[in-house]
Amino acid sequence: MKYLEKNKILVIFLAFSLQVGAQDWPQFLGPDRNSTSAQKGILRSWPEKGPVVQWAAGIGIGYGGPVVKAGKVYLLDRDDKVGDILRCFSLSDGNELWNFAYDSPGEVMFPGSRSVPAVDGNQIYSCGPYGDLYCIDINSHKPIWRKNVWTDFGGKEIPIWAISQCPLVYGDYLIIASQAPEAGVVAYHKKTGEIKWKTPNLGNETYVSPSLVKIDKADHLVMVTSSTNQIGHPELPKSPGNVVGIEPLTGKILWKYSDWECHISVPSALDAGNNKVLVVGGYELGAVMLQVEKRADGSFNVKELFKTVEFGDHTKPPVLYNGYFYAQYGTNNRRDGLVCMSMDGQIMWKTKRSPDFNKGSMILADGLIIATDGARNLFLIEPDPSGFKPLAKAEILASKSTSDENSIAGRIGGPTQNWAPIALSDGKLLIRDQSRLICVKIAD
Repeated sequence: MKYLEKNKILVIFLAFSLQVGAQDWPQFLGPDRNSTSAQKGILRSWPEKGPVVQWAAGIGIGYGGPVVKAGKVYLLDRDDKVGDILRCFSLSDGNELWNFAYDSPGEVMFPGSRSVPAVDGNQIYSCGPYGDLYCIDINSHKPIWRKNVWTDFGGKEIPIWAISQCPLVYGDYLIIASQAPEAGVVAYHKKTGEIKWKTPNLGNETYVSPSLVKIDKADHLVMVTSSTNQIGHPELPKSPGNVVGIEPLTGKILWKYSDWECHISVPSALDAGNNKVLVVGGYELGAVMLQVEKRADGSFNVKELFKTVEFGDHTKPPVLYNGYFYAQYGTNNRRDGLVCMSMDGQIMWKTKRSPDFNKGSMILADGLIIATDGARNLFLIEPDPSGFKPLAKAEILASKSTSDENSIAGRIGGPTQNWAPIALSDGKLLIRDQSRLICVKIAD
């Protein structure tokens, strides 16, 4: 009997180990939506020419990153002449297995896809830059239901940088922000598309996707809106952005902070632990740390712990490791590079332009940070508050122009624009630039 028990425990342990080793990356920022992977065995050094690039697949321009489930890679692509294109690739060799395209007319500065899909069961959910929300069966490759998160709720003129929503699956719900005049955050039944709840409009236009944080061990959905974009909308009166806590099963607004200054907010709010929420932005406007407290009557109070303009991130939330935050603080006028900040807002170090990090992506795995720099380089970094500690660097991204340098996007953003979120599954790192999706082996 003891022998059988030991074998049973061993089987469970091995099954768990295999599950962790080949963990999927099913949504924006990974399994827990916090840029963190359970992957072990990350290589601590690379060959002189860099880690092995296992395959590369041609794709269209854009900024929407990949997700992975059960050995398949999904990516929302975009061709302004065709519309949005959901593509499925084999993780092992990069072969395109199928795609689903639909007409979605429109054109904005910095064209291309914006968002990261979410895979749940046999369904994949994606939201295009013009608000087209699709639930597609991954076996039949056909839509189960479709909505438009913008026009369905009274939206007319598309936001300046289009819709940049990454869907969130929560239980039976598919949650996404509309921010059209008649809705803020919306929860659909993930199987049918039926609206289960919606909040009122929460404020100015935003490019932030909802995130989850724990407050007194309960899930709170957090949504961030921008302050008034007076460059894009000089006619509007100036108003601050909001950080709003929402009950994810009902849509009830639980708390609100109304002094956020960032006129183009992109990064999701980050759970900083102990009922703290960190919100960061670009455009020289930094970060704010909030403390959410539950009162005796069940209501919530929000207290600002600190603000700083010395820490931020243009495109994504920071990585949190051992009580310290790491973010790429490159903005229009500021090049602080990779920055480390303590839990109380103390800046530990900045790389500035040596090396430069600007709108890249980062993943924490096996006690290491794997980071793109927003341009051509991939870094392996040991997170340490005492100083920047790179373990390896390789130029593996586009080495020549993959965008139209004569366009406004090319002139402002540069030739490579490797700004999309990256993904990690089964020891393989997936990175996109403006013409390719590449698979890099970074673990044993």
